[in-house]
Amino acid sequence: MPIVNRIAEFHEEMTAWRRELHMYPETAFEEVRTSAFVADRLREFGVDAVHTGIAKTGVVAVLRGQGDSQRSVAIRADMDALDIEEANDVDYKSRNPGKMHACGHDGHTTMLLGAAKYLAETRNFDGTVYFVFQPAEENEGGGRAMVEDGLFERFPADSVYGMHNSPGVPVGRFTTRAGPAMAGFDIFEIEIDGYGTHAARPHQGVDTVVIQAQIVTALQTIASRSVNAIDSVVLTITQVHGGDTWNVIPQKVVLRGTVRAFKPEVQDLTEARMRRICDSIAEAFGATVSVRYERRYPPTVNDPKHVDIAADVAADVFGAGNVSTDAPPGMGSEDFSFMLNARPGAYVRIGNGAEGEHGGVVVHNPHYDFNDEALPWGATYWSRLVETVLVRA
Repeated sequence: MPIVNRIAEFHEEMTAWRRELHMYPETAFEEVRTSAFVADRLREFGVDAVHTGIAKTGVVAVLRGQGDSQRSVAIRADMDALDIEEANDVDYKSRNPGKMHACGHDGHTTMLLGAAKYLAETRNFDGTVYFVFQPAEENEGGGRAMVEDGLFERFPADSVYGMHNSPGVPVGRFTTRAGPAMAGFDIFEIEIDGYGTHAARPHQGVDTVVIQAQIVTALQTIASRSVNAIDSVVLTITQVHGGDTWNVIPQKVVLRGTVRAFKPEVQDLTEARMRRICDSIAEAFGATVSVRYERRYPPTVNDPKHVDIAADVAADVFGAGNVSTDAPPGMGSEDFSFMLNARPGAYVRIGNGAEGEHGGVVVHNPHYDFNDEALPWGATYWSRLVETVLVRA
């Protein structure tokens, strides 16, 4: 069962939606124009209700099928863009300076809109589907904000599903996995306070630059010597701030970075070891240190039952030979994890284009672009998933 004929008929319309969204990218919790565009389309489709202002700029549409079943399912797309200056030379290039849809959320939103249009016309299911359009996936935890704003109390879905595009994977391919699919996302800030002095007389001070170098090196032993080799963890320093001129050893140096892991206990161990290493090295050199460690996103963990459902639907849509259920877990993170912690479900990926072809540029790159050829595949998958989960008796 390939792309639904009716969805193929409005592929051009979906492409126009996607490119409109691409031209006006908005970042975390600022998706005002995007949310209005989504809400207007949903009302045009004739869904039963459109709710706005959830977690500030989120939108949820409610659609009831035929019959009186109390079963329900939520399907989610993210809407936000990134703070990146677009480098593509296309007619629909970003018109908001310094912002672009570099992760394909314009495509995710469009695919979900396409499914809403089709399902509102057909209603060939028994139960209720909630179309969840989420703000602020990039860094700011819009998924958490929606859950905390009563998403599942107001829209009590039995299960929840999410989807992301995959550059480097040909259009018409589908991947997922049971269990941990994406890592948890932690951030940290380490402030080292020494004693500033003239660079020609380092013996009169406490050198924060040397101390930070020792800390950066020692932190890498957490992954290699503190965490079980079977358990994955990545600790990366991404910022080093300190000093203002050539001949002064700075009083303070600040380090910032991120930790990625698949298990909460590994996150706990990493934080504890980080604090101990920083305290010990600072004390050895006569400095003081403070560590701020923040848990941003938990690991994204797929429920095996719902992975099986998603894979069976995908096999019908994409063809069994184009579906993989053993995709390797990724060290990237997703705030869809907050929704999966509240309801069972599955997070899946669809191809955006092979490497070297349109759609093959990696996400978060100024040359990235969502591949419009993937739109009917995603809309078809969403539609068939709803019709399968909420199958009519």
